Amino acid sequence: MDTDYLIVLVTTASKAEATKIAQALLKDKLIACANIINPVTSLFHWKDAIDCVDECLVVMKSRIDLFGRLVEQVKGLHSYEVPEILALPVANGSADYLAWMKSVLTQ
Repeated sequence: MDTDYLIVLVTTASKAEATKIAQALLKDKLIACANIINPVTSLFHWKDAIDCVDECLVVMKSRIDLFGRLVEQVKGLHSYEVPEILALPVANGSADYLAWMKSVLTQ
């Protein structure tokens, strides 16, 4: 079963920032749920160096058609110059959970 839903991953500098972003997206019904994993250790290339920092990972559940608005809102709230905002398609899921998502996301 293909779905119209996404898992969106966003890393943040702090749990407070992760919570602020998740709450704003929930308020606007751009996500149905957010899980904050704190801390995660991230290693990455940035400005010609390899960096290693502790961050928070926000795992959010949304819909494909809401992704553009979600990205713009995250960029407006995020402290990073280039925030990580990645979407993974949900190939399948519990019918009850997907129905709940449909009921809480903006129409």
